Amino acid sequence: MIKEILVVDDNSDIRLLIADLLKDNGFTVRQAANFEQAINEINKKLPTIAIFDVKLDKGDNDGIELLSYIKKIDNDIPVIMISGHANIQMAVNSVKLGAFEFIQKPFETERILNFVNRAIEHFNLKKENQSLNSKLFHSYEIIGESLAIKKIKDLIIKLGNAESRVFITGPAGSGKELVARKIHKNSYRSKKPFLIVNGALLDPEKYEQELFGSENKDGTINHGFFEAATGGTLLIDEVSEIPLETQAKILRVLIDQKFKRVNGVEEINVNIRLISTSSKDIRTEIDNGNFREDLFHRLNVVPIYLPALMDRTEDIPLLLKYFSKKIAEINGVKEISIDTQFSLLYNYRWPGNVRELRNLVERITILSLNENKIDINKLIGDSLDNNQDTHDIIANTLSFPLKQARENFEKDYLISQLKRHQGNISKTAEFVGMERSALHRKLKNLGIKGLN
Repeated sequence: MIKEILVVDDNSDIRLLIADLLKDNGFTVRQAANFEQAINEINKKLPTIAIFDVKLDKGDNDGIELLSYIKKIDNDIPVIMISGHANIQMAVNSVKLGAFEFIQKPFETERILNFVNRAIEHFNLKKENQSLNSKLFHSYEIIGESLAIKKIKDLIIKLGNAESRVFITGPAGSGKELVARKIHKNSYRSKKPFLIVNGALLDPEKYEQELFGSENKDGTINHGFFEAATGGTLLIDEVSEIPLETQAKILRVLIDQKFKRVNGVEEINVNIRLISTSSKDIRTEIDNGNFREDLFHRLNVVPIYLPALMDRTEDIPLLLKYFSKKIAEINGVKEISIDTQFSLLYNYRWPGNVRELRNLVERITILSLNENKIDINKLIGDSLDNNQDTHDIIANTLSFPLKQARENFEKDYLISQLKRHQGNISKTAEFVGMERSALHRKLKNLGIKGLN
């Protein structure tokens, strides 16, 4: 990685001294003599490290203002502050705002070089940790043997050789982003960028700048997501949250396969694979006038629906075992043993879906650390006990006569056990303690038909 350092000081002698020292030690250096020049240099390209004088030409502490400015853009950039008018309070304020080091003038050249080298090590360590965390997150697999998950896995393989746009729907926490990542990883674009833009988190006043980029009066360019993802995949998460006016411009880009940056003249060709997701019922959004139907048809070339976890409870044992092992590996701790037959895991409604299940396993793993004897089922029960759905079930049961309440409970219980055993009557009968023929009669009396 190119170690590029931005040196900002209105004293040309000091600025050149620092710049020459850094160049002699193999660094690439850019310079700025005042506040405005510094802002322009930062906007053109972020440096690896910055060295700012506290007092420039704009005010008494405009170097501090510059520190705040660059930290808002990228908080990981180490900034070394220097000053000939330093006091303890100034140094404290700088560190609070995120300065890596504070040096008072005059200083020894070896000291500033030492700080720069330490800043480089700090920067590299942070990036390595981020990369490691990213790899760990991206390494999660799509787990399940239910019919719906098998179909999705097969479709991901088929999409590897296609360029089709994909529209992924499903409730929050069901794994839409993971499916999108697997589609990208399985495609010939896998070595190129995979970028995510969340429609719900974009600045409403800057939708177009964020998506298409912009050109500034000083000639600098801000690249948008469509351009930054060139050659790779762009995932528009929660696309239904984007306003209609911007939807129209996205539609035009998909039709023309090119766009112009905001305030730009040059046409930029589109070379991305576009994947979109939504947790909302997109048909309802269209009917309510919140989403353009013509854009939906452009995006929905290959639809993928991820079911709620409650609709594929047969996958719960596989998910529990997978997350137990994975979380133990990530945290370097002993893998916990979860009773995959614990009935609460199958009667709970899982409003947060697979994400909630994964969080549960992580929580139990942490709570189990350094404990010799611990009741895992009790931990699970305590974690899930406050769910509102449980109270709803109890309230609904209390509203029926005893006979009807018993029938409702038996029906819900047996449906859960059938799902849990993938519709296998023999295994279900053995688990619930009934003869196979008796279970058949019970299912018939309760109106429970074969499960898909």
